[in-house]
Formats: sequence, C-alpha cells, structure tokens
Amino acid sequence: MVPASGEGMARRRGRTGRAAAVEWPTVLLAAVCYGAWLAAGLLLWPSYPVLALVLLTFTVALQSSLTHEVLHGHPTRNALVNEAFVCLPIGLVWPYRRFKTLHLRHHADERLTDPLDDPESYYKALWMHEALPGWMQTLLKVNNTMAGRFFLGPWLSMIGFFIDDFRQAAAGDKAIRKAWLLHGIGLAIVLPLVAYGFGMPLWLYVLVPMWFGQSLIAIRTFAEHQWSEHPEGRTIIVERSPLSLLFLNNNLHFVHHKKPTVAWYSLPKLFRDDREAWLKANNGYAYANYFALLKAYAFKAKEPVVHPVLRRQPEHGRAFKPRVRARSVTGAGTAPVPAEPPKE
Repeated sequence: MVPASGEGMARRRGRTGRAAAVEWPTVLLAAVCYGAWLAAGLLLWPSYPVLALVLLTFTVALQSSLTHEVLHGHPTRNALVNEAFVCLPIGLVWPYRRFKTLHLRHHADERLTDPLDDPESYYKALWMHEALPGWMQTLLKVNNTMAGRFFLGPWLSMIGFFIDDFRQAAAGDKAIRKAWLLHGIGLAIVLPLVAYGFGMPLWLYVLVPMWFGQSLIAIRTFAEHQWSEHPEGRTIIVERSPLSLLFLNNNLHFVHHKKPTVAWYSLPKLFRDDREAWLKANNGYAYANYFALLKAYAFKAKEPVVHPVLRRQPEHGRAFKPRVRARSVTGAGTAPVPAEPPKE
C-alpha cells in the first residue's frame, strides 16, 4: 500500500492552505542551469575547452530533468509560464510538447512496460521483434546492458523518435507539427549561440554535450521500469546517488510515480519519512545506488528485449478494431493493436 503522506504537497502550500503560486527552488535551479550553460560556452570554452564540455554536458542533462519537472506542472500554476522555463532546447533533441504528451501517457501505471501502450517501454512484443532485421535485434539486446544504454541508447531513441514523428507529421498530425515548429524556433536561438556566441563547432556540441548529456540521463532511466504482474513492482527506487540533484531526485522513481505532482525537492523527505512502507509498496524493486546496477548489468542485459507477456501474434477476428497507436521515445513506433474483445 502506498504511504498516505501529504508532506510533498505541504511544501507547496502557504498558511492559507492553497498551493504555492511559485516554487522558488525550481525557478532558482533553472536560472543556475542556463547561467552555467552560458558561462561554460562564453567564458570557459575559449580557455578551458575540456572543462567547458564537461559542464555543458551536465547542464544539458540537468535541463532534461527540469523539462520533466515542468511537464508535471512546476514551478507555477500556469502551463505556458512553465513551458517558458524550458523553451530553449539546449539538449537539441526533444520537442517539449512531444515529450510532455508521451511522458504523461507513460504515467498510466497499469500499462507500464507494455510496448503497445507505454511510449517509454524498452520491451518489444514478440511479433514486432521478429519483424526486425538481425542487426537491429542485436543492437536492442546490447541496449539492454547499462554500457549499451549509456553509449548507444541516445542514438537509438533519437533516430526512432525522429522517423516516427516525421511520418506522423507528414500524415497531417497538426499537434506534432506545432510541437516541432516551436522546437525549431528554440533551435534557431540555441544553434547560432553555440556556433557564433561560443565559437564551438556544432558537430562537437552534438558529439559531446548533446550525446553524453542524454547518456547521463540514461543512467537513471536504464532500470526505472521492469515487467511485473503487479504494477507497483514495475518502478524502481534507487535510494542514494551523487547524481540525485542532476536527476532531481527521480532516482526515487516509484515515489514520483505515486506522487507525480510533488516537487522534486520534497521527494527525499517523503521517502525517508516512510522508507519501509515505500519499499514494501513497490515489492522491493530497489537498489542502494547506481553502482550496484552497474556492477550487475554493465555488460549483461538486465531485461529481455521481448516483453514476457506479449509474445503471441494478435488474432484478427471479428472483435479486432485498431486502437490509437502508442508512440515511442525509445525507438520506432508500434503498430496498431487489437482492442479488447467485447464482453458477453
């Protein structure tokens, strides 16, 4: 049973009991993130290029975590104001509105890990996997190791996502077109600033800050979810990590899934106040730190590529009716799948 603590929401409330209008720790963190990004490019890059690349990589990762925080309704009550906090895509890849749409769909816990319904699942249905060429099957197997996810994962995610979104946009999806238009406006600011303001080659920015910024986030997402017959057992808790601030405490991922509106800075206390209950609630799917995951799965696949349940080809009978496609941020989109058969 999930602990029934209101601590996180209490942090957002003032004396009147109403939710705080502005979560200032998140505002400050956003200012620090963009300030560090500018300082690294404008001040450090000319004299200390290696240090600049390292700092840029960490700011790209932090901005990704801030984007996740923002799409959950932080740091203000206004969605457009919140979006403005992450409108400059210094990570280059993910249009904010696309990430928001897909990630909020991912929060349907009863569908977690289902490759047909969870757009962040790394599993494949058997018939989908068998339709892939052998080299792609091999890449997906490598991607399920921690080293593979760190180095290869960002590119698999990006390429599959770009192809799928291009197809949908070409087919007339106006929401996706608008998301990419807004993203393009942001890139029209970021790319010239990198190339002419920083004086950094764009290819280098892509190969270091963009790539490895996503790789740092892949440390967190590598084992966030696993298949379990019980939805509560599908989401991890990593109790401690020096990267917690970079991840905005989403190493406590089960706590976030159960309390998705709680601000990042309230998650640790929420967990500490009822640690045993949280660990019991998620069926003990927990690790002390990310080093324990690295030790166990650096070069060993943690999960099979094929989803343990979705192994059969769907039967196209009289009850077949295509359902809305689930779009993926971990590779190619999924095919239409049959609706539930009518109940007698």
